[in-house]
Amino acid sequence: MGIARFDVFNGDADGICAQHQWRLAHPGESTLVTGVKRDVALLERIACGAGAEVTVFDIAIDANAAPLRRLLDAGAHVTWFDHHSARQAFAHPRLCVYWDDAPTVCTSLLVDRHLAGRYRPWAIAAAFGDNLAGPARSLAQAMGWCEAQIAAIAELGTVLNYNAYGECVDDLHLAPDALYLALRPYADPFEFIDASDQYRMLVEGYRDDAARMDDLRPYAQWPCGAVYVLPDACWSRRVSGTFANRLAATGGESAFAVLTPCPDGTYVVSVRSGEPATHAAHVLCERFAGGGRRAAAGINRLPAADVDRFVHAFADYFAGCGRRAHAG
Repeated sequence: MGIARFDVFNGDADGICAQHQWRLAHPGESTLVTGVKRDVALLERIACGAGAEVTVFDIAIDANAAPLRRLLDAGAHVTWFDHHSARQAFAHPRLCVYWDDAPTVCTSLLVDRHLAGRYRPWAIAAAFGDNLAGPARSLAQAMGWCEAQIAAIAELGTVLNYNAYGECVDDLHLAPDALYLALRPYADPFEFIDASDQYRMLVEGYRDDAARMDDLRPYAQWPCGAVYVLPDACWSRRVSGTFANRLAATGGESAFAVLTPCPDGTYVVSVRSGEPATHAAHVLCERFAGGGRRAAAGINRLPAADVDRFVHAFADYFAGCGRRAHAG
């Protein structure tokens, strides 16, 4: 029997594009382990023994420390690329970690760095999808792309990222593993854009859902930013991350939170910080059993009874202006 290989990746643009770059550079069959954007405790799904190879992309070590130790103790070799909080990281002879939580870095850019830019167009798409338009545009311009090419790759990244948001895979247009398999034959993302029926379907779904964002209004607003509560609908769950990124892209130094209802009565929360160096988004989210990174973080399950407490904590954390909130 051959070596057992497992590829574990976040189902968003960054995770899929990181995985894609890696397998373009290191072809080989593997078992895919992925899920919706918030499905991050993925290592617990893996059962393997000595000699197995596990690669992990865009998943926080902090959410997987215990199963990681179990896999290493069983004799697996693990290679990990990530940019989220990693306070529980540890050294091990069979663990190789490439980690950087700088606000200008995403996991696909770490893989691109490791591969010396071999499949950079996919890293650029991921950076656009992960709300890193500045670094993405700089890399695209350095490659000599025209504005039309940059716009096409930016939309690709945005749409790949949009597809990952949902309470479960049924909320998505395409399961993340199926999306990865659809783009796997393409070393050139422009060919994928031109040839893929799956991508055309995703673009149509994205544009339909994105058109609804113009009618959304803040639940609470201050000089420092705003909190939005979206309707209980599949389209709002799909568009929540895109909406949060759009707010952050146009909000300057302001902070934003987007709360999306789940069928069980809880809320998924996306937080974007306009000042990640001094007010990291993940620090606030960790108070509510969430996590993430400096510029963008989230909470997977916020009880309805804690919404007002979160709103006041958000205002206090980012500007100390909770008393000036006006709910609507």
